[in-house]
Amino acid sequence: MTRMGIGLRGATFLAAVCVTATLILSGSGSGSRAAESETAIFAGGCFWCVEDAFDHVKGVTETISGYAGGTKPDPTYGSHEGYKEAVKVTYDPSKVSYAELLDTFWHNVDPFDPRGQFCDKGPAYQSVIFTANADEKALAEKTKKEIADRFDQKVATEIVPETTFTAAEDYHQNYHSVNPVSYKFYKWNCGRAQRLEQIWGPAHS
Repeated sequence: MTRMGIGLRGATFLAAVCVTATLILSGSGSGSRAAESETAIFAGGCFWCVEDAFDHVKGVTETISGYAGGTKPDPTYGSHEGYKEAVKVTYDPSKVSYAELLDTFWHNVDPFDPRGQFCDKGPAYQSVIFTANADEKALAEKTKKEIADRFDQKVATEIVPETTFTAAEDYHQNYHSVNPVSYKFYKWNCGRAQRLEQIWGPAHS
């Protein structure tokens, strides 16, 4: 399958932040989250892999691969200039916090690569956190700074306001479970697992 950009597609440190998020996101006022479910949008390169990562998080009820951050109507896989490959995560905030989602996101991207993610290069594959409100933005910025300080490197991941999200074509949805062999082949040959282990350790590869 042809990719936009260059790539293959064919074949404990945030624990304190979770406490902070509980205080921020469960407090009274406009930042409260009283709804039974919430959504969050993350771009981390190949949306197959990002969807796979969040599907393993307890409290996540749905993941949808798609396109975010662009302005042209009706983006498709073959034509999504200006968009990022992204995943919309629906979750139960009584079971998983936004901070824990951020933790999952960070541990499944190379936050130091400004050109894309792993073998997939180009604007569509750059890592982005799309925030829905000031509380999410503050928490995302806090965790970004902690990573920069921990590794003493500039973090390339952008944090921007949430925009329109368009679901990708059906054949992209749940690709990791529908096509496990080709998915694992892609992920390994893309170097994603290897690079994640190099950055975060074997538990996160």
